Amino acid sequence: MPIRIQRDDDTNINLVPLIDVLFMLLIFFMVSSRFDELDESERNIQVVVPAVSDVSTLTPPPPRKVINVLADGSLTLDREAVTLPQLSARLEADKAQYQKLGVVVRGDANARHQHVADVIATCRSLDISDLNIAVRPIVR
Repeated sequence: MPIRIQRDDDTNINLVPLIDVLFMLLIFFMVSSRFDELDESERNIQVVVPAVSDVSTLTPPPPRKVINVLADGSLTLDREAVTLPQLSARLEADKAQYQKLGVVVRGDANARHQHVADVIATCRSLDISDLNIAVRPIVR
């Protein structure tokens, strides 16, 4: 009598998890891929740009200008006493040298708010976009 072998479990490969993983990988690579940020007009020009080993800027940006508004309303620009018209003239000359000029306004806590507002208005009139106001955190 021959021995009969019975197979109860049918071996099937479930492809649903595999397809899910493949779709997740496809989405991951689509999202993480880098797209060219070139303008359309730059893509159409057939120019081979030169390659260099050092890609840093030619000149470093100047440090931010620090304007102090003292308690009595007097002003200093980089530790040098100035008036508001002198401040405007010097910032305008510095902005002509470097368009992205950065300014930090440090107002004394006991100074009138009007003095600090005048300095900020002067900076805004010169189109200084990198304008910061220095504060200190409250220690509890």
